[in-house]
Amino acid sequence: MDKRRVNILISMVLVAVLCLVFVHPALAQEAEDHAIFRTERLNALVLLVVFASAVLLYTRWARQGKPLFIRKIAGLDEIEEAVGRATEMGKPVLFIPGLQELDEIQTIAGVSILGRVARITAQYDTPLVVPVRYPLVLAAGQEVVEQAYAELGKQDACNKDSVRYVAGEQMAFAATVSGMMMRERPAANIFMGAFFAESLLLAETGNAAGSIQIAGTALPEQIPFFIAACDYTLMGEELYAASAYLSHEPLLLGGLKGQDFIKMLIILCVIIGVVLTILGYGDWWLELFKQG
Repeated sequence: MDKRRVNILISMVLVAVLCLVFVHPALAQEAEDHAIFRTERLNALVLLVVFASAVLLYTRWARQGKPLFIRKIAGLDEIEEAVGRATEMGKPVLFIPGLQELDEIQTIAGVSILGRVARITAQYDTPLVVPVRYPLVLAAGQEVVEQAYAELGKQDACNKDSVRYVAGEQMAFAATVSGMMMRERPAANIFMGAFFAESLLLAETGNAAGSIQIAGTALPEQIPFFIAACDYTLMGEELYAASAYLSHEPLLLGGLKGQDFIKMLIILCVIIGVVLTILGYGDWWLELFKQG
């Protein structure tokens, strides 16, 4: 049985189950007393359908090879050049995927970018150093780096100690990594993830060591420090868009473009609401977005 017939069969089973649930006599009386659907939250359902449709549509276009516009992000474009400089100088690349646990979205984004950086370092045979703060991040980082080398057929060149546990305390981590920067003098420092009070300490130390520095974080209070001490800085959601930007995978591109579409739609709704409110006709528009 081919895949198409299997999908049709599964769909028929789901429809039968839904019909059984909603038509079953035992549930008829309960349906009268308790509404099956909360119609006052229909706006949330509409938004969900529009968002899912946009993601699926952009993903399909990406798979078909249609060009999808993504704004240039200078910091990501310079990653390969920074690794190339490290290769020419015979020095390592230092990558820090933030200082939070693996269940934080910024850490996940940092580890994802680490996979792309590892592919470049594997291609150029450039040493890679990844200090981490938590054991789970250590395991995930090692797996990502090993996979990147395996995809290029260079498993033997992968150094398992490139991803290393440094310290569990914030300032101890910053002090240890700062010492590594001054001793090993990496040609490129890449900071991607969540950083706190140690952000300026790390960035200033790397600047003093003469490294090219590329940073990215979604914490607005740390962005000014990275801008002051780094060559390139990814701000806010640019960190989350980095994986799609670097890999151009259809699923990631579809999700990214779908989010952009919803943002533009929300902005348009806000503008329409402001105009209608100014003209005195905004009450019915606001009612569309209220949830019970």
